[in-house]
Amino acid sequence: MHETILPLSALGRIPLPDEGTVCNALAQARTGFQKKIVVLDDDPTGIQTVHDVPVYTDWQTETLIRGLQEEGPLFFVLTNSRSFTAKETEAAHRQIARNLAEASHQTGMEFLLVSRGDSTLRGHYPLETAVLREELEQQLPLRFDGEILMPYFSEGGRYTIDNIHYVRMGDQLVPVGQTEFARDTSFSYHASDLTQWCEERTAGRYPAKSVCCISLAELRRVDIEGICRKLTQVSDFGKVVVNAADDLDVAVFTAALLRVIAGGKNYLFRCAAGLVRVLGGISSRPLLTRVEMGVRAGGAGLVMVGSHVKKTTEQLQYLLESNLSLHEICFDAATIFDDAALRRECDRVVTQIEANLQAGQTAVVYTSRTVLHAKNNDSQGNLTLSVRISGAMTSLVRRLSVRPDYLIAKGGITSSDIGVKGLGVRRAWVVGQIQPGIPVWQTDRESRFPGMPYVIFPGNVGNRDTLYRVAAVLQQL
Repeated sequence: MHETILPLSALGRIPLPDEGTVCNALAQARTGFQKKIVVLDDDPTGIQTVHDVPVYTDWQTETLIRGLQEEGPLFFVLTNSRSFTAKETEAAHRQIARNLAEASHQTGMEFLLVSRGDSTLRGHYPLETAVLREELEQQLPLRFDGEILMPYFSEGGRYTIDNIHYVRMGDQLVPVGQTEFARDTSFSYHASDLTQWCEERTAGRYPAKSVCCISLAELRRVDIEGICRKLTQVSDFGKVVVNAADDLDVAVFTAALLRVIAGGKNYLFRCAAGLVRVLGGISSRPLLTRVEMGVRAGGAGLVMVGSHVKKTTEQLQYLLESNLSLHEICFDAATIFDDAALRRECDRVVTQIEANLQAGQTAVVYTSRTVLHAKNNDSQGNLTLSVRISGAMTSLVRRLSVRPDYLIAKGGITSSDIGVKGLGVRRAWVVGQIQPGIPVWQTDRESRFPGMPYVIFPGNVGNRDTLYRVAAVLQQL
């Protein structure tokens, strides 16, 4: 089915409810809710709506115990599973579930588990949540009644209306199945209607007609009782699609959800970043300034661009053509097919980066823009190739002997590998966002460059000038 492209004005087709009424309902529903929210992030960009929360980069039992015992409503665990093969993903999630069950047992802390996925529907779904459900139900006296599907993420222009998920492009809302994201070389799909997408991704195990849907109309008339009735009727891990086009929609749904959870129902969540902030009760805050991030005036940074989506390439071009003081370095990704050539290319690029930093210049390193394919052009082969390229980019950071004043990484796999393998971060602190949907870590004391601001820039977020605006904030004299 080829859905219609909508004008941006469609977001306001149904009037929003009174904000005070919604806030009061949500505050009442939060009363007595004490479960720790654990967010598994399949790449590091899921923190794009929160601040003042910790992110852990491993899932050992001791780490999860520490997270459950920390103050605050939630913590993130970076799995980076979007870069894994299906087999690796299954193994990782089985271990996560076992360790989390043990951590919960040792601490006595109950949890709400969120699988944060891509707002454009890419990733290992339904594998991840299916494995989590199976393992947790084996390890704990716990049964999941349903799974909440909510890919809403307003900062990135992702909205769900009449069950169809849209991506904002200029002044239009384009059904996600008609975008480049649906043609991803590793995680392609066809459906824009989330009920049909669910049927497609589960190979018919959960037919579209069986999916419970929470409509915008219900949310905007604040029909909490009606939404509660729908949620209560879900069983046997049934799927629940939640429409949303504004944060108030998320707040209304969360108010109903918390009431039902208080009544004994249990759910797993597959969502984008839009639900996490509201669910965790985290306030909004202004965008970060250079001073707040601790970057000195005229500091020399490093920008690493690995993502190949069209939006990233446009943003990179805009940055390179800007009036900022930058030195561009193109990393020849085609050398990935020849070990000796790859070593020579890495040596060349590292030498250039260090020379730039020592001279007080910000270096912009980007992979050549031609999309490479595995020999058989299969999804797993293409994913493995992407990971290998990301590994080469990561090695550049790991080899640096000169500290950048800041680091910007563009792309999900790229930013995860650089953060964990390049910078050696075990626990980071989310400071906030430098632009809407673009978060900043403060690296830990054990990392390669302690206390350095690390900007995690998703490949699919922002306008043509957003990468420039991020760099401009950090270069401000």
